[in-house]
Amino acid sequence: MAKVRGAIVVDIEACKGCSVCVPACPTDVIAMAKEVNGKGYHYAYMANPEACTGCSNCSIVCPDGVITVYRVKLKV
Repeated sequence: MAKVRGAIVVDIEACKGCSVCVPACPTDVIAMAKEVNGKGYHYAYMANPEACTGCSNCSIVCPDGVITVYRVKLKV
């Protein structure tokens, strides 16, 4: 079975900071930024990118659909 590495891209300006994605992440990759976007919201970002498996839970639960998930198979 190939190992999979994931990554997420958050549309920072569209993120409203609801933080629904934070508890949905099984590997504690996502956190809320201390900075705010143009609308004044704290946005989600990858705080622990090495742990991302690309499971897509964050993208599924995001009410605004601002998270895109990428998966790459690693050669072992």
